[in-house]
Amino acid sequence: MSGNGGTGGEDDEDLDDRYEDDDDDEERPETVVTIEITGLQLFTHHGVTAAEREVGQRLVLDLRLEVGECDATVTDMVDDTVDYASVCERVALVAQQRSYKTLERLCSAIADRLLADYAAVEVWVKATKPEPPIPLPVESVSVEVWRQADE
Repeated sequence: MSGNGGTGGEDDEDLDDRYEDDDDDEERPETVVTIEITGLQLFTHHGVTAAEREVGQRLVLDLRLEVGECDATVTDMVDDTVDYASVCERVALVAQQRSYKTLERLCSAIADRLLADYAAVEVWVKATKPEPPIPLPVESVSVEVWRQADE
């Protein structure tokens, strides 16, 4: 006989109890949801120089919203999660309604708006200038900002 003695039967009963509890909604494992949007392209007027702000340029945005648990994993309803089409529209509004000198400030403004308008625990915003106006051969420049809801 092994060192477990008579505990084998008790372990089997415990397992049976756990499987019975699976029918309980309260016993479901936590499901954390992340909404990710990549490559949102907008024409904007951000930059340090007056020429950048006047002429404008293409900006590519990547976004990630950690929404934690959301009912859509069970209900399959858009109303029970963060609608990514709405997120894209809101980001476009923030990015195009005014001009910022730095991508840092733009990303911060977008992050603040996303946290204020959506049920997100944290957000990550990355803004990329594919053709930066600098005199050296550079493919792109980007800035990332990460924020939590309770900051």
